[in-house]
Order: sequence, then C-alpha cells, then structure tokens
Amino acid sequence: MSEDSAIAAGGRVFLRAGREGPVRGGNPWIFSQAIARVEPPGLEAGAEVEVRDCGGDLIGVGYYNPRTTIAVRILAWGERASPSAIIANRLDNAFELRRRFVGADTDSFRLLNGDGDGLSGVVVDRYGDVLVVQLLTAGADRMRGQLVEALRNRLSPRAILERSHGAVRKQEGLEDRAGCLFGEAPGEVIGRENGIRFVIDIAQGQKTGAFLDQRENHALAESLSRGARVLDACCYAGGFTMAALRGGAAEVVAVDTSARALGWLRRNLELNGFDPKAVECVHGEAAEFIRSTDRRFDLVVLDPPPLARSRADAERAGRVYVELNAAAMRVLARGGRMMTFSCSAHFRGEDFVQAVRIAQSRARRTLRSIRRLGPGADHPCLLGHAEGEYLTGLLLADL
Repeated sequence: MSEDSAIAAGGRVFLRAGREGPVRGGNPWIFSQAIARVEPPGLEAGAEVEVRDCGGDLIGVGYYNPRTTIAVRILAWGERASPSAIIANRLDNAFELRRRFVGADTDSFRLLNGDGDGLSGVVVDRYGDVLVVQLLTAGADRMRGQLVEALRNRLSPRAILERSHGAVRKQEGLEDRAGCLFGEAPGEVIGRENGIRFVIDIAQGQKTGAFLDQRENHALAESLSRGARVLDACCYAGGFTMAALRGGAAEVVAVDTSARALGWLRRNLELNGFDPKAVECVHGEAAEFIRSTDRRFDLVVLDPPPLARSRADAERAGRVYVELNAAAMRVLARGGRMMTFSCSAHFRGEDFVQAVRIAQSRARRTLRSIRRLGPGADHPCLLGHAEGEYLTGLLLADL
C-alpha cells in the first residue's frame, strides 16, 4: 500500500447535527466540540480523515489530532484527494497568486500562507533562492517529504531550511525542529523587498528569519515620508525606517528593545547605502521613549509585537493598545500621520479599531481614518476563516 493510500485510509470524522455550517462556509478548522464520533477510534495525531456531516454526506478531507481543541483541519472540500495531489494543487495556485501580486523588485515574500493557501499548518517563505519552511501541526509534519519534493521540482532552490517552532507545535504534541532539508545551509542571506536589500538571520530572526507581511505598508510609509520627522516605534530590523529614508525623510528615530534587531538595522542601512547618521537608534521600550520625549513627529509608525498570545490575554492587550496608541498620538505633530498596527491573532481587528478610538479620546486628539491596513497579498486569508486574520492596521491623519 502506498503512503498516500495508507494516509487516506486513516478514518472518518462525523460532525454533530447542525455543526457543519462553518466548515461548509469555508472555515478549515473543526473544533472538538463539533465532532459526534471518529471511526476508527484511536487515530494517530496527523492522520488524514474524511469529514462527513451527521447524515454521512462527504464534506471534505483533512487531518485529525485527538489531543488539540482544533481537532480537524480541512485540506480540500467536497472531494477525496491524496496528500500529494493536494500539495501540488495548493502550491501551483499559491505560486500563480504571487506571480500576479509580487513585483520584480522583490525576491523575498511569503510563498505559501497556511490556511490562506489551503495547506493548514504549512508556511513557506522565500528569501531569494533559499526557502524556509514551517510545519506547525501534526498533519503538516507528515507532509515534510512530499512538500520538499514538490518545492524542489517547481523552484529548484539553492536550499530548503526548516524552522518549525512555537506554541502551536507544543499543543500538537510536537517538539521544535530546525535544520536543512535540502542543499547546504547558507551563511548570510540577503533579500530584496521593494528594491530595498535586507539581511535575514534564519537561525535567530523572528518567524522564519524576517517579517514579510508589511511589504505593502512599507511602500505606503515611503510615500508619506518626504521631508518628515519619522518615529519607527518597535522598529525590529528597520523595514519602516529604510522605507522612510528612501522616501526622503528628514530624520528617523528607530526604537526597539532588541540590541540584535538594532544590529540588523545598522547592517541594512549599510547594505542600501543609507547614511547611518540619518537614523537615531534607541535601545529600549518604545512606550517609555514615547512617554519621555518632548519631540514631535510628522509620521509615527507603531508596530508592536503580539500583545495577546492567547484568548486569555485579550482584555489586557486591549488596555495596552489604548495606552500605547494614546501616548503615540501625543507625540504626533499637527498635520501629521500615524500608522498603527496589531498583529495579535487573539485580538479581533474590530476590537483594535475600537481601542484606537478610545486612545484618541484619551490623547485629546481628533484624527481621520484614511485607510484600513493589513498584510500584503502574499498573506491571503480564506474568506470563511476569520480566525486567520491577524494583522490589522490603520492609517490616521491629524485633522
């Protein structure tokens, strides 16, 4: 029996009456409370299953984990398909989408975005000719060999690296895993985003080595920066800082708690020929800097790390977002603009917008909402999967 046949024979999951609505509406997550029974009992974590409604009609196929709240993750709706066929189809569709939306001046972007591209638990980021894979779930972990083969056949990369880590893997019963899956692990990797070069530290950088979801917002910041005094709060490796400099900013203050990130920022300035004296790097808490400074900025960018890493953190995160945004609004110059973000998956986008509204009142400012912001087109989200929306932003302008 082939590997595909063995996995396909894993089992069947039957949903409770009236609980099939979300999954038929395009949500790939099926929670354990929605399941009536599993056949046969005792399926292993990651086993592929057919998903059926209470009457036995096929809804789709996915993979199952008996130990997690998200018990099933759908891979295909309304059909029976082998894992290799699903992987091939999803990769081809993902690549076509990027060809349409990622410009020739960018060689570093998200190549496959998990649920948003129909491969739940699988993330693939591209940095030039190097691919970095994250396999976050037990089902995704079983795809490793087939995924590497499909990526090699389609892209002929110099190397494929794995960096699978984090809370989701622990919940799935998996250990963190990192290493080289194909080729030789490179030393320094240099990528390009909107024509700007940046260094990627795959071993120690965030996510797969860098943040790739702000590309379109970096371009927006560039367009707002001519002659501006810019504050890049929570700057990390300086994506917004470099965009502001290329846009003609008069000065940039970049603040981050990570000395390593500020080191990457300085390296990125060097790579792009920017004058390091044009940037004041501040090692410290963005909130403390904002509260202590008497300076005013024409463009404030506020992009903090996730403040709600679980649902239990949401209430506290709301208070922090209010306080942080109110403080940032107080250092915004008259006639200035502000870009503010939440990347907390467990804090709803509308709740973030409400927090910013409360912050405006606390700061005694009157701001206009110019644009709702989000990730680039290389980070798609299924329409029926609100849980997949994590990056929410606002472009605000002083009245």
